[in-house]
Amino acid sequence: MRTIVSVVCAASVLGLTVSTTQEMKDPQQARTLKRRITKTVTSEYLIYLPKDYNARSKTRWPLVLFLHGSGERGTNLSKVALHGPPKLVKQAKDFPFIIVSPQCPANQRWDNDVLLALLDEIEEKYNVDKNRVYLTGLSLGGYGTWSLGLTHPERFAAIAPICGGGNLILLLLADPKKVAALKTLGVWAFHGGKDPAVPLVESERMIDGLRKTGCKDVELTVYPEAQHDSWTETYNNPKLYDWFLAHQRK
Repeated sequence: MRTIVSVVCAASVLGLTVSTTQEMKDPQQARTLKRRITKTVTSEYLIYLPKDYNARSKTRWPLVLFLHGSGERGTNLSKVALHGPPKLVKQAKDFPFIIVSPQCPANQRWDNDVLLALLDEIEEKYNVDKNRVYLTGLSLGGYGTWSLGLTHPERFAAIAPICGGGNLILLLLADPKKVAALKTLGVWAFHGGKDPAVPLVESERMIDGLRKTGCKDVELTVYPEAQHDSWTETYNNPKLYDWFLAHQRK
């Protein structure tokens, strides 16, 4: 009886050993994906050219890329001029910039690929000073400004996001070349102290993240009594445009 039990136990142990060895083999196989992806992008936009702009001249002009808020999305391009620089242009204000104001499609967010393609086209077609390209936007456009500006800081001399927020992972995982460009990027953010739509902390955390990354040309202006509309006072302030012009991409 004892002999039989011993044999059974030995067989059990031996079977367990074999099973464990088999389980240790990784059933996963390494593979590599290689596939070409093509993407066609379109964008409707308003463009303003300074009164002294001359296509035949060698003079290069600074460029402001303006991103509107969620309420101006859709197919009615005139809505883009409800706020910001295009609104001021409509009111006959002169600017020393080329101003490009695209429209985001309904129910969508700003797409970096679309915006970069638009920027490329404008720089190819018009006399743009590529060292003086500026980015700004409000609300949804503030989020778009943070996203595009921090993902591609090398394309801009300065950015001015208004009542928006962003993803700190863009700073935490930025490659060394991006970090170098970020450190020379001018950033001036604006927010209402009583904003019920996008809390002030959204801008504060982005500014704090930039400073921790080593960015020094960073500023946050808070309007203590303002709610979501912190853009009207910002875009009506000539100091913003002087600040833009004081920055060049190095």
